[in-house]
Formats: sequence, structure tokens, C-alpha cells
Amino acid sequence: MTDILITNARLLDPATGLDALGALLVRDGRILDHGANLGRPDGVAVLDAAGACLAPGLVDLRASLGEPGAEHRETIATGALAAAAGGITTLCVVAEHPLDDPALVEFLARRGDATGSLTILPYAAATRGGAGKDLAEYGLLREAGAIGFSDGMAAIADARTMRLALSYARAFGAFIAQAPQEPSLSAGGAATEGERATRMGLPGIPAAAEAILVGRDIALARLTGGHVHFCNVSTGAALALIRAAKDEGLDVTADTAPPYFDLNETAIGDYRTYAKLSPPLRAESDRLAVVAALADGTIDAIASDHQPQDADDKRLPFAQAAAGGAGLATLLAVTLAQVHGGKLPMLAALGLMTDRPAKLLGIAAGSLTRGAPADLLLFDPESAWQVTAGKMPGKAQNTPFDGRPVEGRVIATFKSGRRVFG
Repeated sequence: MTDILITNARLLDPATGLDALGALLVRDGRILDHGANLGRPDGVAVLDAAGACLAPGLVDLRASLGEPGAEHRETIATGALAAAAGGITTLCVVAEHPLDDPALVEFLARRGDATGSLTILPYAAATRGGAGKDLAEYGLLREAGAIGFSDGMAAIADARTMRLALSYARAFGAFIAQAPQEPSLSAGGAATEGERATRMGLPGIPAAAEAILVGRDIALARLTGGHVHFCNVSTGAALALIRAAKDEGLDVTADTAPPYFDLNETAIGDYRTYAKLSPPLRAESDRLAVVAALADGTIDAIASDHQPQDADDKRLPFAQAAAGGAGLATLLAVTLAQVHGGKLPMLAALGLMTDRPAKLLGIAAGSLTRGAPADLLLFDPESAWQVTAGKMPGKAQNTPFDGRPVEGRVIATFKSGRRVFG
């Protein structure tokens, strides 16, 4: 393992508030020291950052990689390439098929380690087979390495089941990650209910479907003392409920993904299936509410919500096309648009992708702490490029940002001190 001194860097560490020019020394895969006047020990390679930003590797709170079960969409190997290109070094994975077997949880984590560039933290199924009825074996799954419990894009619809899930997860020091769409209201929908969906002849999903399930699960969190985490929150009404629950001191957290603060429902354009997501893109007022919630701390993390889809599943009429967008390689750049637009300070934006999700997960990642693993991201926040489907790293190309100009280019990604991209 090569020791390395990265010099002339803008050191950014949201965990400590560090924002200063200096150098960082990596030894034996860990951060040995950083500061303004570090010497160069003998035998250490030097990388001149030339003023670029050096931050912790990104901690992505939620993504799907297809494997196991849908390798035609994305494999762990191709997903790891896309993650490294996006500066992601830790990835929480919701499997294509629910992980209700401890051996599968262990398999996914091992396959992540085998890439050499990515730590994979699997979500285990909250219910057997993800069917929303009987609880999975939380104790065995947690022992196998499950970071939390989730039925993925399927909401736990039954209130009694959700109550039990929150209680049992609490007993094992874990949380339930819920996709907050009330199923009976959202089933069969393709776009947010309203004038646009009506004009396009698309079946609608009322925005209220999100707030209804959020309100129910907040009540269940209050009842059980359990930790509920809401994924992909996309509406102002749901965010208002989450904000109030946090003010009350309940164990409630939430994330969102870049499409919900960068795009609105107009992005579906002329039946543009790359912009068909779950939940669907919302009205501009909801997008602005998400931006405000990022700024005031209501939202705890920005996740890529990487959902690889086969090209044939997107080349269908909009209502029949698969929902989901690729997001690993664009996570940093699209988030930095909020920095360039003056909506978020740089450290706050990075914190939503490093320190804050790491703390939520209870893992040693997402900081430049001395002694921490040298999972690092070197990037130029001003470097401009254009997102282009078909030219993205990894197998999945179904990006909702196709054609979007962005600023913020990953120069290099390091995993345990080893350069894995750039």
C-alpha cells in the first residue's frame, strides 16, 4: 500500500467544519495527519491537488445495483465503477430482490469488498420477500451485517406490520427505511396528479399520498419509540410533518435525491421516460420546499437513489415504462448546483453526502478525522461538463439529467488510500 501526501488542497471536512488550504498525509490506508505545514516523510508519493477540493468520500444512503437478480441492469462491478467516478466510497444498497436471507446480506457485503473501491452496506428486507406481511428475521440479518431494514420501493402498507417492524428494529439498534407512498393512492400512477398529468393523459399519483403515509408512520414512531427513516421525500406537506416530528424529539429522519431539488414535473416533457421516477417529479412549489428543507436541516441526507433500468424498460409508452433513474455519477455535480446557486454552503452540501449519513448509520466514515480510513474525494467544483446518457460510467444510462450542464468534476477517488478513480 503506497503512502501519499496530497498537497495544495482545499481541505473540506463537514464533520469538524474544516475549510482551509493545506495538505493531507495518508499512511497504511488511513489519514495520518492534515494541516497547513505538513512535511514530506521519506518514501511518500506526492500528489499536488493544485487548489482542488479534498473531502471525505461520499456516503450514499440508498442505491440499487441490480445484482443479485437483475444483472442485466447493473452488476456490482459496473456499479462500483460508476460510484468511484462519482466520488462514492460507501454505498447502502437496496437489492433488486429483498434480502431476507442472512447469507445474501453477507454475499452483497463481500462482493463490495471484492471491488476494492467500495464498501457496500446492505439493507435487509423489512418483511419476508418484501411482501409487507410477516417480519423478516431481524436479529440474524443484523448479525449478518444489515445496516437497516427496508422493502425498497414498496411501502409497508399495513399499519400493524409497520408498528411491529419499528418495535423489533429498535430492539436491534436499527431503523426502518420507508418509501412513503400510500400504495392504494399511488398504484398504477405515472406522474404527479394535476393539470400536467391530465393534459398528457397520464394516470396520476396525488402528492398527498406521500404525506398520508409520513403522518401515519410518525404516529407509529411516537407509539413505539422506533426510528423511521423516510426515503426520497419530495413534497412540502410531508416535509412539514417531518420537521414537526423532529421538533417534538421523535426518532424520525429523512433523505431526498437530486431530482427532487433539481427538477420538477416539467422535466417529463414530451413523455420523456428517463424522467419517470418513483416518487414522480413534483410541482415547482414542492421542489422549492425540498431546497428549503436541505438548508434548514429537516433533510438528513442526499442519496443518489440510483435505480438502474434496462433500455428496453424505458423504451415504452410513459405509463408502462419502468420508473427510476441512474444517479451515482451525477450525485456530487447536481448537488453542487445548490452551492453555485447560493442555496447551500459548500460544507453543508457535502455534509449531506458524508458526515450526516455516516452518523445516521452509525459508521466510521464521512470525515477527515486523523486515524480514519483514507476514503477521499478530490474534485474541482468549477469544472463544467454535460451529463450525457450513453456516455456515463457503469452499465446504467437512464439518467433523468440527460443533457444537463453541470459544474463539479471528480478528479480522483481514494479507497483506504488507494486511488480507484482518476
